[in-house]
Amino acid sequence: MWAVFTVVVVFEFSVGATLSKSMNRVLATLLAGALGVGAQHLANLFGDKGEPYILAAASTYTRFVPHIKARYDYGVLIFILTFSLVSVSGYRVEKILELAHQRLSTIMLGGAMCMLISIFVCPVWAGEDLHNLVVNNIENLASFLEGFGGEYFKVSEDGGDGVMVPMENKSFLQSYKSVLNTKTTEESLANFAWWEPGHGSFQFRHPWTQYLKIGVLTRKCAFHIETLCVHINSEIQTPTEFQRRIQVPCMKMSSESGKALKELASAMKTMTHSSSFNVHIENSKKAVDDLKTALETTSSGDEAYLLEIIPAVTAASILTDIIKCVEKVADCTQDLSQQAHFKKEMGGTEKPQLFRRGSAETGWQW
Repeated sequence: MWAVFTVVVVFEFSVGATLSKSMNRVLATLLAGALGVGAQHLANLFGDKGEPYILAAASTYTRFVPHIKARYDYGVLIFILTFSLVSVSGYRVEKILELAHQRLSTIMLGGAMCMLISIFVCPVWAGEDLHNLVVNNIENLASFLEGFGGEYFKVSEDGGDGVMVPMENKSFLQSYKSVLNTKTTEESLANFAWWEPGHGSFQFRHPWTQYLKIGVLTRKCAFHIETLCVHINSEIQTPTEFQRRIQVPCMKMSSESGKALKELASAMKTMTHSSSFNVHIENSKKAVDDLKTALETTSSGDEAYLLEIIPAVTAASILTDIIKCVEKVADCTQDLSQQAHFKKEMGGTEKPQLFRRGSAETGWQW
């Protein structure tokens, strides 16, 4: 009965989830059974009836420790149930050792079957799913940024003004939304991936927590983009002369940052240590300098004129924040490639990093 129950309860879709539940269940049962068997000796300290409740209560409060709840909550729950069963049975049944042995052996049998099947029969790796999810999120952000400039300034694909792409071909404008609500999924996959053995390109002690850091930064970038979307279909008309003045640097800022993210996603997908995105980040920062120059040369005009250009200036400011965020994503991705020992680029040595924390040419400091 316990073997069947174990298979039903611990068998999950991914390898990591199955291993997590199986190991938690087996270890918790072993520990709880041992303590249950020794309940008679501990009873001398707390009293015949008080000792089981004290240990069960201590285990219950242990579940609220954040680290334990995130990784071992199921095991603590099984410990409480098993200990309560064995210890209470000890006062009524003489065969407590047989009860503990049978429960542990059958649970180990069911858990072993689940682990073997999940690993060797069509395995689904939580770590691989996490890796692909983060890569896909970066690609979605890149798609939006590459197409934003032309959409905002009403520029067609061939460079002309005023000819817009049909709405059905503007799916990139919605691509960032899938990034906003991935926090829970990423944390769950990272927790399951921690339990998985080394497989494929993901070796033992792969830095799964680094994916969570990248996920935080991509969501931050997505929230900036969500704010930027408000300005695409804004009813406030910005003076055409001012729009033309900031069009080139803004479009370059958007497209270059999108290209940088696309290069990062490509490097992560192939698990290579690449620095080709540095050029695009440097180009985007030079475009920011050009934008500053354009704004400095703009005549202040009257109060009405200033009110008209505020939305466009705000959009440009958000683009600047996005570039800063993209650089942080690049830093974090590079840290991942070093910690995970990604392979070098084919065809030569690695290029030096030009952008980390500043540029000698532009003097930029985030």
